[in-house]
Amino acid sequence: MALDDLFRTGRLRAAALDAWAASPARFREDANAEEDLALGGYRDRLVVELAQNAADAAVRAGAPGRLRLVVDGTRLIAANTGAPLDEAGVESLSTLRASAKRDDESAGAVGRFGVGFSAVLAVSDEPSVVRADGTGVRWSRTEARALVDAVPALAQELARRAGHVPVLRLPLPATGDVPDGYDTAVILPFRDADARELAQRLTERIDDALLLALPGLAEVVVETPEGVRTLTRTEDGGYVVVHDGADATRWRVAAEAGPLDAALLRDRPVEERLRPFWSVTWAVPVAPDGSPARPRTAEVLHAPTPTDEPLGLPALLIATLPLEPTRRHVAPGPLTDFLLDRAAETYTDLLRDWRPVTTGTLDLAPGPLGRGELDGALRARILERLPETPFLAPAVPVEEDASGLRPRDAELVEGAGAQTVRVLAELFPALLPGGQERRPELRTLGVARVPLGEAIDRLAGVERDPSWWRRLYEALSGTDPDRLAGLPVPLAGGGTAIGPRQVLLPQPGTDAGRFARLGLKVAHPDAAHPLLEKLGAAPATPRAVLTTPQVRAAVAASLDDEESFFDDEDTPGAEELAEIVLGLVRDAGLAPGDEPWLAALALPDDEGELAPAGELVFPGSPFEQVIREGELAACDAELADRWGRGPLTAVGVQADFALVRTADVVLDPDEFEPRDSDYPEPDDPGLLDAVDVWCEDVLDQLDDPPVPPVLTELIAVRDLDLVADDAWPQALALLARPPLRDALTQVARVLLPDGTTAHVRPYTAWWLRGQPVLGGRRPAGLRAAGGDPLLAGLYEAADASGVDDEQVLRALGIRTSTAALLEEPGGAAELLGRLADPGLEVGAAQLHGLYTLLAALDPEQVTLPDELRAVVDGTPQVVDAGEALVADAPDLVPLAGGRALLPVRPDRAGELAELLQVRRLSEAYEAPVTSAGEVHEVPESVRILLGPATPATYTEHDELIVDGVELDWRRTPDGTVHAATLEGVAAALAWAAGQWHRRFETAALLEDPTRTAELERARWFD
Repeated sequence: MALDDLFRTGRLRAAALDAWAASPARFREDANAEEDLALGGYRDRLVVELAQNAADAAVRAGAPGRLRLVVDGTRLIAANTGAPLDEAGVESLSTLRASAKRDDESAGAVGRFGVGFSAVLAVSDEPSVVRADGTGVRWSRTEARALVDAVPALAQELARRAGHVPVLRLPLPATGDVPDGYDTAVILPFRDADARELAQRLTERIDDALLLALPGLAEVVVETPEGVRTLTRTEDGGYVVVHDGADATRWRVAAEAGPLDAALLRDRPVEERLRPFWSVTWAVPVAPDGSPARPRTAEVLHAPTPTDEPLGLPALLIATLPLEPTRRHVAPGPLTDFLLDRAAETYTDLLRDWRPVTTGTLDLAPGPLGRGELDGALRARILERLPETPFLAPAVPVEEDASGLRPRDAELVEGAGAQTVRVLAELFPALLPGGQERRPELRTLGVARVPLGEAIDRLAGVERDPSWWRRLYEALSGTDPDRLAGLPVPLAGGGTAIGPRQVLLPQPGTDAGRFARLGLKVAHPDAAHPLLEKLGAAPATPRAVLTTPQVRAAVAASLDDEESFFDDEDTPGAEELAEIVLGLVRDAGLAPGDEPWLAALALPDDEGELAPAGELVFPGSPFEQVIREGELAACDAELADRWGRGPLTAVGVQADFALVRTADVVLDPDEFEPRDSDYPEPDDPGLLDAVDVWCEDVLDQLDDPPVPPVLTELIAVRDLDLVADDAWPQALALLARPPLRDALTQVARVLLPDGTTAHVRPYTAWWLRGQPVLGGRRPAGLRAAGGDPLLAGLYEAADASGVDDEQVLRALGIRTSTAALLEEPGGAAELLGRLADPGLEVGAAQLHGLYTLLAALDPEQVTLPDELRAVVDGTPQVVDAGEALVADAPDLVPLAGGRALLPVRPDRAGELAELLQVRRLSEAYEAPVTSAGEVHEVPESVRILLGPATPATYTEHDELIVDGVELDWRRTPDGTVHAATLEGVAAALAWAAGQWHRRFETAALLEDPTRTAELERARWFD
């Protein structure tokens, strides 16, 4: 055989041409098949198919393969190592679907179909394959067309196909050069610029997946005008490492392989049935920390080279799944089902054996929705197996070689942070790390979800070091408090409280042991954390300890039979309880009344008997000095010396009068009874003397509303009925000081059924007004000595030298001034009533001042009296109100001889008449002037003195006769001024000008006009 036809290409050409000549349809069939593969199914698989052939050559040679792809301006050269091209290979390349790689010894080969080489036609019409010895084979579209054209039987078909022939069926001998170090080279001259661009684009797409899918290749070098890129594959401690230039990716690979049962191949082509082997490989890139990384390769199935089957799993799958003729999609059938099962098993093995187990391992779990039918079927199989596969990272990191959790055993705490879960996982090792609640993979795997509240409930009864609990509290900071209601708290001295409420947080100096004897729950100091306070625990401050239910209960029961109540040696007796409570009160700095319930604390009295603190007095205190002897016992003198006044009065021992303070009191006399208890609360209104009578008096003032009104706040002084008769001066001095003063002076506000409000006299003021507290006399009806002279004669003077506070005096009912009297509800009626009392003495000037003040009142606030005090012929007398006249005109007074006149300031005359509904003097007398007179102009000096309202003229009479009575002057309703004397002229002009007080100056000026300057200087001092 000649060297130029070492591979007997002539025989292959002749066989093809003879077959076509005998059957032009066969020619047409081969041409169509090649065209479909070259232009369709294999157009973008050129590089993959060249690499696959190189890998197969390496496998046949039994050595790692190397592939070099060179793209220059005119051609693509693919040089590889391995078994060189032989005659069988040439025949395989020149036929369709008749691969030479079907022998058993070639089971590791990738090529299976015998059609992959047709991909070269996507870029070249003149492909060739040469060996290192320079021999080879080539194909030529031009020469193939010439050979076919020489066959007469094919002329018509060739014309129909516009000269298109099956190029690869007609090989030709070739020679050529192979790059140094390589055994075979595929040389592909580019058909055109589009072909060159396609080749360059396909070489740029080469990535790790190519070396992973073709394990026979150890190196791929890509050489383009832009530079040289080298990819290598090595093994390193169970990892496959792919270097792409300076970058390296470590891949964890799980692979399984084995023989195929003949039954699985029954529906496969004969060529496939001759290779009864299967293999499945999964590859996942590994991050530096050992966690899986998302592969950068195309997310498609490799079988073993890329297909068009989408695969959404975060791993590269390389499996010998059966493909349909284009090698683009998987062919359905039992073989596919079998291999999907093997792929699922291998994938779960990969997850099970992944080390180290990290949270990133969860990224390998598939979601429920596939990207296609194959992907969905594979996911379903994997998800069936994963619940039993230990691959999930627990919250507490495991040893590097330890396995993970099975999803069926794992739990996810909802609503908890990562640090919280890490702490809880020390108790519950099946917990997954926090922050994964939204991971859909965990729902798909059926991982149990535990609400944080339920996880907290599981801690009941758990015994851990207090520092562990503090770590848990720190981790829970910021969590919704509603989820932590049942959070256990370790207690000082042992034991655990369920829930932080009612737990005290220790403070510096906290005596936890002593508090425990009171039944208090004090958190262990090593577990105390601010979170507990946020959840309801209170710092163990003296005030907080004092106000706990346990201490309150102990105080309330401290007067019970000691042997029955304090029969436990671990429970303090009355003496120890008093010491504890008084110490807390002192340290808390409580003031009397801050915690009224402390008044029930049992303390020893001066005879050694136990009594409630609220029923004892402090020895030598002001309160002890004002109450009747024997009313209340004094507390033990030694106890008083040891603790002092502050703590003892804070628990209710009285050194001063005690206040009752309570809000929203229903004003119903039947409700004012002490509460049903062995010792009433100190703020119980029922403790006030005659409080029901006060309530009835208030209701009378409010006209007995149909529904009991409500007192917004009751502030009252207790124990007033205990004061000794001769001690009231000292007692009143005590009551005049804050805070007791408020009970006297603060008006009580009442809410009426119709929604309005009213103000009434407070209880304390009401009680004191009705008692002989001022030298045996009741304060009501007395006036302050040295006070308002207008009240002289109307009220008896009271000696209240111990009280100089005017508001307190007024609250007691002592009248300090007329203005203050009139400001009180009913004050005007009281004053008018006293004025109508003939037994009381009132002067005319005093009466003038009183009526002037009364005139300023609102008529709606005054009840009209039947009798009034009036001036009759210069003497104040009590008269019938209908007979009285308001003295509003001084010129008419001489006409009213014997009439009852009400003196008042002129500018208030009309208001007084309106207030008392009586006539004015000017309304009772028309008083026309009947005598004749002469008109005179008013001197300029007088007009300057009296101002612009001064009349311009006046009428002078020798005798001024009005209603038959001779008068000095008269100003008629029309404004005319009449006068008979100089003094009359002065008085008339001053009255008319509204300057009544200047009448005497006016007379002096009329008498001697030269005194103008003198009188002007005198007015400087008005």
